[in-house]
Amino acid sequence: MIKVLVVEDDKLVRKGLISVMPWQQFGMQVVGEANNGEKALELLESQAVDLLLTDLAMPVMSGIELMRIVRKRFPHVHIVVLTLHQDFEYIQEALRLGAIDYIAKVELEQDQLDEVLGRIAIRIQEQSKHSDVQHVQHEFAPLAPDRGYAVVCLNGVSYREWADNLKLSAHVRIIEADRSSWLLLSEEGDDRNLSQQLSNNVSASENGVLVELSGLAGWTRSEVQRWIRDFAERELFYLYRPDCKIIAICIHKGYQQLAEPAEEELESLKDLWLSAEWLYHDGLFAKLVREIKLLRLPKAKLLGLLYAFVNEWNRLYSQPMLGKITLKEPVHSWFQVEQWLVGIRELVRLAVHKTGYSQQIVDCILKAEQFMRSEMDQPLTAAYVARRMNMSRSYFSQCFKDIIGNTFNEHLRMIRMAKAKQYLLYTNKTIQWIAQHTGYMDDKYFSRTFREFTGMLPSEYRLSKRAEA
Repeated sequence: MIKVLVVEDDKLVRKGLISVMPWQQFGMQVVGEANNGEKALELLESQAVDLLLTDLAMPVMSGIELMRIVRKRFPHVHIVVLTLHQDFEYIQEALRLGAIDYIAKVELEQDQLDEVLGRIAIRIQEQSKHSDVQHVQHEFAPLAPDRGYAVVCLNGVSYREWADNLKLSAHVRIIEADRSSWLLLSEEGDDRNLSQQLSNNVSASENGVLVELSGLAGWTRSEVQRWIRDFAERELFYLYRPDCKIIAICIHKGYQQLAEPAEEELESLKDLWLSAEWLYHDGLFAKLVREIKLLRLPKAKLLGLLYAFVNEWNRLYSQPMLGKITLKEPVHSWFQVEQWLVGIRELVRLAVHKTGYSQQIVDCILKAEQFMRSEMDQPLTAAYVARRMNMSRSYFSQCFKDIIGNTFNEHLRMIRMAKAKQYLLYTNKTIQWIAQHTGYMDDKYFSRTFREFTGMLPSEYRLSKRAEA
């Protein structure tokens, strides 16, 4: 049974999460809950925990700080983060700290609970050691054969499932690298029969890859296992194509650890993907796809980046132009990601045409919405933003409502109030400071607007939400 600790400062979200998730169905049990990082650490000291599910933005101790401590003091604990879709930077940091997954809170408002928890259970299983093959060689003994075969199943099936029809010689040794990849070595001088069997099985299987390895002599089993895991995660994921399922490679040259991309590089790339330009310019789209691939991000970090894009794209395009954009899992290869990006682009472009507006007009409106979010602390008006977009005020206002789904003023107030709530919950800034940083020079007018929007004054909202925790 996987023992779960839930850490979330919003009491309603925390209790709802504990009560509605189908924990038992996936062999999990909630053994504790906490409303901040410090209390979570106290529970970890006294309670055995396998999975930590934590919010990122919390008072007293943030989820990021909690993760850093847990990674050092409780390295066996798997971590999943719970976050708002705006927390792109926090998500990236959480993945760098070893989170196996993250859940956007919007997912919990939909009928996706089985899918979310099932995804987490699979990732925990993938990280655990489940040996169902023979281990016939000491971990640190050097390997004798110079050639071998790595079989990698990108769809996560076990060796027993994949090799069900294989009739291998007793002279073939099978060494597990992880649950879905294995090294096969022939103790006979001639391994042509093994090569043919594996080639036939890989060709007939879905998402199976055969890596013909050379240069193994002198390497220990643990070194080769680690090489295969790294190669599958950082290189094979990006190399795989359905029409190229057999790869020959020398183990000395096949995998090179890449440095993590600089934060500025990711930020610049993110800004381009969250603009609308890639929808209409083929060259830019191809360039952005190529740049993501060249980063060679580990699969978990790549998925975190893509989920952040999905949340922003849904905010920009789902209403009323398009239904909900989703990233279908499991994702086995970059080939799938690239095909998915092409498909999303075509869907959005098709939906844009259905609005009746030209691509240039839609592009201007989407840029205007991005501008509003980046400049919300300024006294924005529809006339001012329309001028920035080189449009007349009346035409801009009509286009904005048709494409975004709200009037300019409604949408501006919505994004300002959402930001104000974050400041109230996760900072101790004064009401006057929050008013100014959400575009209200008069804090009394801000308080009145906030009460109209939420039914409470800002100070009441802050106190009530923190009391709930």
